[in-house]
Amino acid sequence: MTVFGNAMLAAVLVGALCGIVGTLVVLRKRAFFTVALTHATFPGGVIAAILGVHLALGGFVMGMLLVGLMVLVGKLHRQGNEVAAGIVLSFGYALGTFLHAANPQLQSKVDSFLTGTILGINRESILLIATMLIITVVAMTLWWKPMLFSTFDPRGFVASGYSGWGFEALSLVLIVGTVVVTMPAIGSVLAIAMIAAPAASAKLLVRNVVWLIPTAVVLGILAATGGLWISRWLSISAGGSIALTATLVFVVATVLRSLGVGGPQRGAAATLPVKISDRA
Repeated sequence: MTVFGNAMLAAVLVGALCGIVGTLVVLRKRAFFTVALTHATFPGGVIAAILGVHLALGGFVMGMLLVGLMVLVGKLHRQGNEVAAGIVLSFGYALGTFLHAANPQLQSKVDSFLTGTILGINRESILLIATMLIITVVAMTLWWKPMLFSTFDPRGFVASGYSGWGFEALSLVLIVGTVVVTMPAIGSVLAIAMIAAPAASAKLLVRNVVWLIPTAVVLGILAATGGLWISRWLSISAGGSIALTATLVFVVATVLRSLGVGGPQRGAAATLPVKISDRA
């Protein structure tokens, strides 16, 4: 397969994965958390490069560590999740920049960690993205209904006998995994555009929550592949072009919504409450 063919395959996988996980981010209102997380994985990628291991390993370990830090800070007296995410966002970016500057022998430029190099992506990275996509599809197939239940009615969810922290942990792992495996393709910073924009656009356009994930996947693939083609035609950065295309998709969805296309989601009530026998 050609270099551009590999990049296009990676774009399709990234678009599909970000569309699914982005739905969780949008519905559960974890956008700012995800922004902080994208910066948190940056130093992990630098450390992985220093140690000579895969970027995904360093990013995942650092991401999970800083997720724990966010949880701890968020539980401090008179603090909150926004404060915790802000602290981790600044800390992660500063630590990554410091580590990169302190190790000038690194062949990778800082831009490769922040914006990715999808045109230079290898088969191992593509396989990781595909594996994460399969894991995410399986998880959402098995636990989509209880995930919706916990999102729209958290008190009723716990009262029904579910474990609230279990599904919260599942959503966090899926978000961390998505940010990490897409880092070689679109970088740690630009990942938030692909994760949030297609899902937010889908939420504006669909009337039934059943169509939310399929629409987000289609828009995610459209943004990733369209951005890649635009970068080729205009000879500009692929990562930046993909992020801008994802933003353009959201702008178009907003305009369409203002023209009367789409509307508030209906259908969530049809899936709730989830039967106790469906519990995971």
